[in-house]
Amino acid sequence: MFSGSWVAVVTPFRNGEIDEEALASLINWHVEQGTDGIVAVGTTGECPTLSNGEHMRVVEICVRAAAGRKPVMAGTGSNSTDEAISLTRRAKEVGADSVLLVSPYYNKPTQEGIYRHYMAIADAVDIPQVIYNVPGRTASRIEVSTMARLAAHKNIVGIKDAVGDLNYTSELIARLGPAFHVFSGDDSLTIPMMSLGARGVISVAANVVPAKISGMVAAMSAGDFAGARAAHFELWDLMNSMFYETNPIPVKTALAMMGKIQEEFRLPLCQMSQANRERLRSVMIKMGLVPEEK
Repeated sequence: MFSGSWVAVVTPFRNGEIDEEALASLINWHVEQGTDGIVAVGTTGECPTLSNGEHMRVVEICVRAAAGRKPVMAGTGSNSTDEAISLTRRAKEVGADSVLLVSPYYNKPTQEGIYRHYMAIADAVDIPQVIYNVPGRTASRIEVSTMARLAAHKNIVGIKDAVGDLNYTSELIARLGPAFHVFSGDDSLTIPMMSLGARGVISVAANVVPAKISGMVAAMSAGDFAGARAAHFELWDLMNSMFYETNPIPVKTALAMMGKIQEEFRLPLCQMSQANRERLRSVMIKMGLVPEEK
């Protein structure tokens, strides 16, 4: 189950509330387009500004819309271990197939504290758990030695590696072996990371071009290096455009340009600057995703 192209799906809003119809429509579209799995309420899903009730409602909608056709991984991380355990339990209750747990942010635990945090969750809830290592957002990094200790737990099945350092990825895969599931957490590094042994990607760009990201990952998995490389360069500008401003501002703007969702955020996130909006639209036109303005 833990391979291929997984989308870190956005949370659409309308008039300040979750746009449940738009979210269900997105999930159906991803199923049709060949996305391998749905990741709900991660960073791209604006989890920091959702209440716990809204958080679980998004997971429920994704589970219901996927209807067993694709697995759903629920973001249930927190910098409070007790809250992460509570969210993980609830995600299992509403039907999530697995969970994604971001490393504790802001309080900057030691490596021992990080280890104990994840072990407490793994001991408390019997559900497959993928750890999310994203130092750019958490201000701490899970060292390979810590991951090696965690990987021994039966419920900890993988890692989303968004460290952005192929030396780290190399050491991680060499140390943990091929049985441990490594996902790329950076669209633009998916092909290099898969060449080292990563199983796929948890993708932002897949929100916009699900079939193309899925095709790129499938080509790489099948050993079609030329095809995967061609897809990588075809998508290069788009993958980078998703980070012209803080994620998920560009990807939600792109989806709104495509008519998939309303362009709406929750503060402190806000609309893109006009200059970056024009840059993004140019990439979208080049990709054939929106019509050229006349």
